[in-house]
Amino acid sequence: MSRPTALLHDLGESLWLDNITRGILDDGTLARYVRDLSVTGLTSNPSIYNVAVKATSFYDEAIAAKVSQGRKGERLFFELAIEDLARAADLFRPVHDRSGGVDGWVSLEVSPHLAYDTAGTLAAARDLHARAARPNLFIKIPGTPAGLPAIEEAIFAGVPVNVTLLFTCAQYLAAADAFLKGIERRVAAGLDPRVCSVASLFISRWDAATAAKLPPALANRLGIAIGRRCYAAYRRLLASDRCQRLANFGALPQRLLWASTGTKDPALCDHLYVRDLAAPHTVNTMPEATLLAFADHGTIDAPVPADGGDAEATLAAITAAGIDLESLGAELQTQGAAAFVKSWDELLTVIEQKSLQVT
Repeated sequence: MSRPTALLHDLGESLWLDNITRGILDDGTLARYVRDLSVTGLTSNPSIYNVAVKATSFYDEAIAAKVSQGRKGERLFFELAIEDLARAADLFRPVHDRSGGVDGWVSLEVSPHLAYDTAGTLAAARDLHARAARPNLFIKIPGTPAGLPAIEEAIFAGVPVNVTLLFTCAQYLAAADAFLKGIERRVAAGLDPRVCSVASLFISRWDAATAAKLPPALANRLGIAIGRRCYAAYRRLLASDRCQRLANFGALPQRLLWASTGTKDPALCDHLYVRDLAAPHTVNTMPEATLLAFADHGTIDAPVPADGGDAEATLAAITAAGIDLESLGAELQTQGAAAFVKSWDELLTVIEQKSLQVT
């Protein structure tokens, strides 16, 4: 009998791990997930590295060596992260090649302090991608208003982008437009249009923010409904004349990615956001605990309908119950950017403390 992870993969959804540590690279855990659990990519963020550096000794030796070479702060961190992600990218390279560049990606984030700095984001994206020197490495750029021009310019410059911190359908469509503009400019300039991207929609934070404010019949349904609304918009966009024209030039579509898919409420199904957002031509990047839970006892119902199913009816009921979706979506994006800054600053503090301990 096939594992649930294999069934989801066969449905046409990519399973990525939302985690990276030197430990899972060194001990073969990541390779085992690739072999046994149909994992075909991964994502990272400052929060993940903050925990990994603080709570383990995986990086102590490398930090000591880099400090002795005069490295510190952001420069030291990015060297550590690029070393990890280059190894992971090489592990996923066969998947990347077999899929024609659609799958087999890893992601590295620019400094969260640049979330509202267009020029700084673009410069960092180009620099990090060049330093990593891997064709299957995304640079994560937040889909904030200041991030959108940087996304367009990065795509035009040939830098693959994982657009992060998307919450609403409007935010998703704005990120998709930035991607398409970058590709259209490459076509007009006679450049190769096969520059890849994913658009990362954050799911569980919607429910964490509203479950206590909604009647029981509507609690913990908002994240799925937002995801399904965006999936319907995504499917319409894929079928649009604009996307079909670019496909004629050889462009690949930007894929919709489900992010923040770990269940926050322990009373809920531990793979809720995997089960209820199973959909072809999407990506689900899962925390390690969610991946293992789904692999062990996950279930898949019917895939998300192309029109989003009951999403609009659910969202109408939630709006009638007093939730302003657009206002909350903007607030969640701002909070998400601030949370990443906090984790980033904590990470640099941890690296500084480790630098003193190991030298």
